[in-house]
Amino acid sequence: MAISSSTPDILGERQAGQDVRTQNVVACQAVANIVKSSLGPVGLDKMLVDDIGDVTITNDGATILKMLEVEHPAAKVLVELAELQDREVGDGTTSVVIVAAELLKRGNDLVRNKIHPTSIISGYRLAMREACKYVDEKLAVKVEKLGKDSLINCAKTSMSSKLISGDSDFFASLVVDAVLAVKTTNARGEVKYPIKGINILKAHGKSARDSYLLNGYALNTGRAAQGMATKVAPARIACLDFNLQKTKMQMGVQVLVSDPRELEKIHQREADITKERIEKLLKAGANVVITTKGIDDMSLKYFVEAGAIAVRRVRKEDLRHVAKATGASLVTTFADMEGEETFDSSFLGYADEVVEERIADDDVIMVKGTKNTSAVSLILRGANDYMLDEMERALHDALCIVKRTLESNVVVAGGGAVEAALSVFLEYLATTLGSREQLAIAEFAESLLIIPKVLAVNAAKDATELVAKLRAYHHTAQTKADKQHLSSMGLDLLKGTIRNNLEAGVIEPAMSKVKIIQFATEAAITILRIDDMIRLVKDDQNEE
Repeated sequence: MAISSSTPDILGERQAGQDVRTQNVVACQAVANIVKSSLGPVGLDKMLVDDIGDVTITNDGATILKMLEVEHPAAKVLVELAELQDREVGDGTTSVVIVAAELLKRGNDLVRNKIHPTSIISGYRLAMREACKYVDEKLAVKVEKLGKDSLINCAKTSMSSKLISGDSDFFASLVVDAVLAVKTTNARGEVKYPIKGINILKAHGKSARDSYLLNGYALNTGRAAQGMATKVAPARIACLDFNLQKTKMQMGVQVLVSDPRELEKIHQREADITKERIEKLLKAGANVVITTKGIDDMSLKYFVEAGAIAVRRVRKEDLRHVAKATGASLVTTFADMEGEETFDSSFLGYADEVVEERIADDDVIMVKGTKNTSAVSLILRGANDYMLDEMERALHDALCIVKRTLESNVVVAGGGAVEAALSVFLEYLATTLGSREQLAIAEFAESLLIIPKVLAVNAAKDATELVAKLRAYHHTAQTKADKQHLSSMGLDLLKGTIRNNLEAGVIEPAMSKVKIIQFATEAAITILRIDDMIRLVKDDQNEE
């Protein structure tokens, strides 16, 4: 709708009311439809080709949405939603987008039927709170009851929809071992699992089953010079964030020389300063020097003579992890090392050994037996880049899920069990309310069923029949006494039947489901509140 001439010129196009809502919902549906077919153990992959021809093959919701250049402002909310889920939980990115889009669609239908958005929003909020409470109180099961197997099953459930689902047994145990290896207890006595301490290295060749877990932090680079030792034990590590190169005059410094011999002295002094600095490093006891910048040939000579290992151009992130694991301090400037006083060894980190190993065609530096936190590396093998990248994404999701399970200690059944249970519960709740929110809660209950429906459709099964059976089980569970057994009923997508997914080992951390419900509801509410969209256009005439 165009603006009339009486409106100030800063306004461009304006759309209001139902037009905007419908447009926003259509945009969000379009985004959800893209990721819909990648949900579940038989979900399909997407091939994304960017403007320079780089190809990514994935079915990770967050990755797909990040790479799509979404223009529509409402659809961008869903992209951010997937990123938020990825940051907070690490998995469930596809589900959260699908649920949010379904909530929006049904909310929009209610608005069309003359229900005010405010009533819908308060109904959705109430449904979200009750749903999260129901998950925590009724559906969640403590991990202690299920033991270590539950961690492996969580990892397997997370990987079931990924490329490596065929080898999920093998990878699940790798993931669980890796997460347990980085267990730390902080000052407050809380047990944490910093999965950033798990370095994932990708190497071409061999099959996926030849991937393995290395005890130690692997740096994806070799020694700076061939003449250096390949192994140092015990290692005292200096982590530097500056160049170890011949000292040059600062920019803008002028030196007027009348005698050519003076010039030679200046050059000699420049070389000596570098030598003195490296000697200070070595005197402090460092026998491994890792830097994010370069080391020139002259400096390398001193390290080779001292029998030390020097590694250059290491990623800053890797350097931080090595420093944290070995107890080293990051030295960011040589100013710390100026002056006559000898440089003490307090900035050094300690490890049992640092050794160069060859993996596939690449040399890697392994830091083993670290002092503070144990660091481990997952070495992935595979046929090509696409496969290795997708394996890394799958393992990232699985690592996050195992970490969340260990930290929260409660799991729920997967395969649509939670959504079906919540749908039945919320429908019953809606009938007990005598206000307008009743309609919104009933639609919320219906929206949650989108997950089992999409799972069944992707598995080429009869979705209507399966979801009806699933709801019947949960209805019985909530009206009869046999609650725990029946409320874990979910879909078996390979056989197209209903089974107890808790016993079958299809489980997810309860936190994942709670966050999906919370984030999806908040995103849907944000978009439902919008009733006016004005494109602001600058008036060019004023600028001239």
